[in-house]
Amino acid sequence: LLLIKKYLPRALKETSIDNVVEIKSVKELPAFIRDFYGTLPQTLGFEFDVIPIRDFNFYRQLFPNTECVDIAPLIHATRMIKSEWEIAQMKVSAHLSYKTFQYIENNLRPGLTEMEFSGMFEAFARQIGHAGKLRVRNYQTEGYPWHVLSGKNGGLVGLLDSPSSGEGTSPAFPCGAGHKKILPDEPVMIDLGSVINGYHFDETRMFAINSMPEKALDACKASIEIHNEVLAHVKPGIPLSELFNLSVKKASALGYDDEYLGPAGYKVTFIGHGIGLELIEHPIIAKSKHIMAEAGMIFALEPKMVFADRFAAGIESVFAITTTGYTLLSQTPVKIFIV
Repeated sequence: LLLIKKYLPRALKETSIDNVVEIKSVKELPAFIRDFYGTLPQTLGFEFDVIPIRDFNFYRQLFPNTECVDIAPLIHATRMIKSEWEIAQMKVSAHLSYKTFQYIENNLRPGLTEMEFSGMFEAFARQIGHAGKLRVRNYQTEGYPWHVLSGKNGGLVGLLDSPSSGEGTSPAFPCGAGHKKILPDEPVMIDLGSVINGYHFDETRMFAINSMPEKALDACKASIEIHNEVLAHVKPGIPLSELFNLSVKKASALGYDDEYLGPAGYKVTFIGHGIGLELIEHPIIAKSKHIMAEAGMIFALEPKMVFADRFAAGIESVFAITTTGYTLLSQTPVKIFIV
């Protein structure tokens, strides 16, 4: 039973559910449910991690004799394993991201501000299907596609649960692209989030105009080495915490203890996250996440470094776990782009 307040004719065209009923007010819910099922539910499920308290209290008043339980863990568990259809949708998203990075490679030039260039490639992405709105579950974070961090802005830590937040446009939005002009011969991190048909994609590539300073170039190469080291160990049954620890061990072996995952005292404790209907989904590839990898899980893998107040370096690709290992869904080449 699907109850629709607005708009029934469209709902009838778009849903696969057979029983669709129009209601004029949410207050009619108990009566319609009783008429259809012959009784009111003994238990109602809510996603406690996202429902506003005011809405929750409203529903409790509508169903005073019904037990209210948290079904968010069930939603998370269901979304962790993607169906073949969902994987096909992610491949469409991957191609949109790939085409956008092609545009970025062909149009990045000195003198553009970070936000100005962000507007250019986002407009292109919209032209080829990007829906624009990135869905994030955590109300304390932001979902946006303009994470362009050039030079010293890559070394700015901020509110994001990410190694680097960037400058942003003001203290009112202190993350992502800012007003700094992109210059030749400096590292530029571009973290692109996109979505088509409801399924998200999340990739990061490093760019430079003309050349990249040796220290930054070495860090970018090291990030790719860490990325590849993690992927080499991906298989069903491996604890996600082990993949995290492998990345830290590799970063240390390469000499990047201090910079890997952020500056001392502000390091993040994850290197990847699930992705699908939301930009960030369960499970997380993190130090404390001992859940086992399973076929059908899709992750964005993002080993990154921050050189405080100087620059950021990193890579991010999306992969799916298979029955024997993994397959890389990202179509954008895993490399450093010098344009």
